[in-house]
Amino acid sequence: MRTEDLIQSLAAQTRPVSAHAVEQRLAIGLVAGGAVTLALVLATLGLRPDLPGAMMNAHFLMKAAYTIALAVVAVIAVAHVARPEATRMRAAWLVVVPVVVLGALAAIELATTPSEHWLPMWLGSSWRQCSMRVGVLSLPIFIGLLWSFRQLAPTNLRAAGATAGLAAGAFGATLYGLHCPEVSASFVVTWYSLGIAIPTAIGAIFGPQLLRW
Repeated sequence: MRTEDLIQSLAAQTRPVSAHAVEQRLAIGLVAGGAVTLALVLATLGLRPDLPGAMMNAHFLMKAAYTIALAVVAVIAVAHVARPEATRMRAAWLVVVPVVVLGALAAIELATTPSEHWLPMWLGSSWRQCSMRVGVLSLPIFIGLLWSFRQLAPTNLRAAGATAGLAAGAFGATLYGLHCPEVSASFVVTWYSLGIAIPTAIGAIFGPQLLRW
């Protein structure tokens, strides 16, 4: 068989791929993992009893805005590194913007609060459990993204693992926020961020093994 005939034969067996195949695959992984995480929150922790009213509170919205902003940046990064031709993402620095903004709000919060209330504000009543809960709740979403990557072709496996962990941690923190009553900026920027950092670090460390293809 001539080379030209072989190429034409192979090309005839290919199927067209949607221009948004990467985004669609990642969306399936995120939604499936997020559904499992939400089910875990409902089954093991429960929603805040005052959730409807709390959702109208500025502090609650601040917490949600922080985790959702991190999640959005992370998902954009995940979609970027999921492609085999992915180059260095120049906008990766945007991930620090929500952290800096919330850190500034935490500083203002502490500056306008009597010093004897600083420690209770920072630790809240659940600092021992918060970060670990966020890390654990992020695992179904992380697994969903790993499943998505199996049908994609990332080449920078460490970056892919880290961004998947960041996205999972941020979405997990958002769903955990439906249960958690803590809303001070100093608490969120410390313990929520630590919880998000756990799956990010796991993804960076084990990404090359988990995503090898």
